[in-house]
Amino acid sequence: MSHLPAHQFLDDRAIPYRAQTFSPDTEKGAANVARALGFCERQMIKTLIFVDAKRDEKVLVMLGGDQNAISGHLKKAIGSRNIKLAAPEVVLATTGYAIGSIPPFHWQPDGFRTFLDAALMNEPEVGVGAGVWGHEIILTPRHLVEATSAIVVNLTESNP
Repeated sequence: MSHLPAHQFLDDRAIPYRAQTFSPDTEKGAANVARALGFCERQMIKTLIFVDAKRDEKVLVMLGGDQNAISGHLKKAIGSRNIKLAAPEVVLATTGYAIGSIPPFHWQPDGFRTFLDAALMNEPEVGVGAGVWGHEIILTPRHLVEATSAIVVNLTESNP
């Protein structure tokens, strides 16, 4: 199994994880990765890059594979009304990775903001892309927060 930059990042920080692989022929998408590895779709994390056009800031948002952010929650967390999903070329320029297997750590400059949906903290384990399609990193939500310095916030559940 290849040792990728995302693995090295976790190793250097002594953050526990499991490297898993699935067929690179698997169709893209969190649901397909979840099926291939035997997890629930929610446990396979989508790493999304959003752009705040007003501040020219890019942020990373992590959601479960079956989740969509509620726009108002996302705007409140980021602190801007003027946000949109980054175009594929912007994602590549920002992260160094093409959409599909973006690791949520190791490429960010200091001060880069990362958000994790609070509902994911209830999962026993989650999976994130390792940077190469067919490779997944499995770790606990707590260790994911440690690796990403993510701000844990409700992005997906309507307020009661």
